[in-house]
Amino acid sequence: MSTQTQPSHDERPLAASTVLMLATGAGFSVASIYYSQPMLEILSGQLHASVTASGLVPTLTQIGYALGILLLAPLGDRHDRRTIISIKGLLLTLALLLSAAAGNITVLLVASLAVGIAATMAQDIVPAAAHLAPAAQRGKTVGTVMTGLLLGILLSRVVSGVVAQYAGWRTMFILAALLVLMITLILWRRLPHIAPSTAMSYPELLASMRHLWLRHGELRRAALAQGLLSVGFSAFWSTLAVMLHSHYGLGSATAGAFGLAGAAGALAAPLAGMLADRHGPAMVTRLATALATVSFAALFLLPLLPVPAQLALIVVSALGFDFGVQATLVSHQTLIFGLEPAARSRLNALMFTGVFIGMAVGSALGSLMLERAGWPGVVALLTVAGAGSFVVRMWGRSAQVQDAITAAK
Repeated sequence: MSTQTQPSHDERPLAASTVLMLATGAGFSVASIYYSQPMLEILSGQLHASVTASGLVPTLTQIGYALGILLLAPLGDRHDRRTIISIKGLLLTLALLLSAAAGNITVLLVASLAVGIAATMAQDIVPAAAHLAPAAQRGKTVGTVMTGLLLGILLSRVVSGVVAQYAGWRTMFILAALLVLMITLILWRRLPHIAPSTAMSYPELLASMRHLWLRHGELRRAALAQGLLSVGFSAFWSTLAVMLHSHYGLGSATAGAFGLAGAAGALAAPLAGMLADRHGPAMVTRLATALATVSFAALFLLPLLPVPAQLALIVVSALGFDFGVQATLVSHQTLIFGLEPAARSRLNALMFTGVFIGMAVGSALGSLMLERAGWPGVVALLTVAGAGSFVVRMWGRSAQVQDAITAAK
């Protein structure tokens, strides 16, 4: 594609190679915030850190991601997204290299926060895809790019678990830095310039987010519902490696391999996008949150089963709830991107701030529940979070009717 500013992308089909490039960029960048999770046991041992201190690594990364989304992602409406993506890609490369060079847990924690902030380049790529895609294919395109993002989240655990066990955790961070640098250079070369949609100053952009939040009830419901699902999603994946080691004596490579089940669930993203295009995203969110809740609750059956069946149930549950979480996410994005096209970066920033607040809370609460109430306590947390999200979406059904009545008046 040309690197010149394109006049309009409303009706122009987006090349499959461009969609693949965007999906890869989203996947490589967001994967950076999850590599540490299967490596925590190895990290804490080599850096002589306590379990509590090493547990702050993913928490700070997710907090950094939430801060980056809230404070930096809105710039995509004010500046050329191609430039923003490229700058963040270079900063993310440097942050990952700092993680690899960390000599103590303090340096690693600082680097982890920086990784989270810079990894928000993924949240500039998704609105860029929505802008470049034709309106009739926006849900499908966003869904495909989100598949790349979600596969990055889930497969990152598989890769990091194996690499950390056989080549060391520092090697994993160096490999991640090289992948990010490679895709950043490709995006810089092939992405078109994307004209800003507003001339607001940075303070005005931030102030406008408050008005967007207050103006759109659907945005608030999307952020709350997805944030609750994120609590369960993060609590499961951040405690799984510890639980598998203590209950079944499995290492980091095996724990990471469970991400393959979640990766299969991520294939729901394009399907959810197509369903949202045809039947409306609200319906998809209700079905998907119900699926996630049932999948979480199924883990209560673990004590009733023999060990092989327990492991199989964990895989099936991961497949089910990841399918539900990702389908809900894509449907929510399709929904909010249609609210105000000129404010897509800010709308996306607000929703994903809720998502990664949920991620950080889930990581912290999951570790706390595992320590104080064991794995049944974690499962209870997952189920409550999923049920809460389902209630929000069902409540949103009646709220949408009320919003339509109010708008008609």
